[in-house]
Amino acid sequence: MNTSAFISLSVALIVAATAPAQDARNDWRAFRGNDGSGASAETGLPATWSAKENVVWKADLPGAGSSTPVVVGKIVFVTCYSGFNVPGQLRGAQDDLKLHLVCVDRESGKINWTRDVAPKLPEQETIRDGHGYASSTPAADGQRVICFFGKSGVVAFDHAGKQLWTADVGSNLNGWGSGASLLLSGEHVIVNASVESEKLYALDAKTGKEAWSVGGIKESWNTPILATHGGKTELVVAVFGKILGLDPKTGETKWSSATDIPWYMVPSLVAHDGVVYAIGGRPGGGLAVKLGGSGDVTKTHRLWTSKKGGNVSSPVYHDGHLYWMHDNQGIAFCADAKTGAVVYEEPIRRANQVYGSAVLADGKIYYPARNGVIYVVAAKPTFELLATNTFGERDTCNSSPAVAGGKLFLRTDKSLYCVGTK
Repeated sequence: MNTSAFISLSVALIVAATAPAQDARNDWRAFRGNDGSGASAETGLPATWSAKENVVWKADLPGAGSSTPVVVGKIVFVTCYSGFNVPGQLRGAQDDLKLHLVCVDRESGKINWTRDVAPKLPEQETIRDGHGYASSTPAADGQRVICFFGKSGVVAFDHAGKQLWTADVGSNLNGWGSGASLLLSGEHVIVNASVESEKLYALDAKTGKEAWSVGGIKESWNTPILATHGGKTELVVAVFGKILGLDPKTGETKWSSATDIPWYMVPSLVAHDGVVYAIGGRPGGGLAVKLGGSGDVTKTHRLWTSKKGGNVSSPVYHDGHLYWMHDNQGIAFCADAKTGAVVYEEPIRRANQVYGSAVLADGKIYYPARNGVIYVVAAKPTFELLATNTFGERDTCNSSPAVAGGKLFLRTDKSLYCVGTK
């Protein structure tokens, strides 16, 4: 090796050895962000936009879906479906159903590649409220993106679009479809397969092999979260009648608390300062449970219950308060996190159904309605509607916003948008 080549190689090795690991702080790698809270520390986000204002780019998608975009490095990933039972289109036949993973350039909105996943038929013939067959948000890290398509399985790709593995987590169907999203926990990807098998799975993120699974996950459409208390991390999920706290490494159930909510649980939980908060069910309700218990902690760790809640959209926590939108009533709620007492309960005029979950960033809460309108409310315990935004076209939005790099990423059934201050 000549001297110049040796020096070049030495410099390259030094740079590689000293380069920092990929910084995830500017990413949004899973449903409700890197920590599942629905909150971001990003600033400078716009409160208003339109078809011509503060839209950095728009990308046309190959199909519909309710999954949230995820952002990792220079890439945005989003899942879609096409060919069958797409709202606003001819119904088609199940044999024409296609599932898609789309990779989009974060800066330009150019579609880098699309990969199709073959569905396992028969699928659910009809799905209530039309949210479709691509409702689960992927989870991504610096090497791979992992997707969940219900009975069609869990599928992992690398960032170049090469399929790495697939895993089967059950084949049952439900009239409401699938909806729980994936969670990365250390070396595992956590899958709430309540619909498919009434189980919670931990799969090896590198191989897709099962690390552990637990049964009894009934009537649960929410995405599990990781919550830390006293230096210990717990995996928390809401099921019919209970909240469960598990060991994320083994799946062992550490504690459970009754919810007093009489039906299924769709909204994901949020945690802050050793307490986990849940809303959900019909007619609706809420509760707070202190982490770190053992066995049935209903009497010892359940801090409060409430009759106020919501059936679909997940809440956010901010400065001692919980905020959420009711899915059918168009009502924005704020509650005291210590007591559960409602601070405000404000109807937003002309508010459509809200299925996407609230996102908190830059002192603002973004509520996406199903008719494509995004309501922006001040993140404070006095109600203030800051803006009502649309992209100027009628399109269904069942998804939640993602926040990364000072921008919002929003998807509808037709398009993916990047919104930022110009």
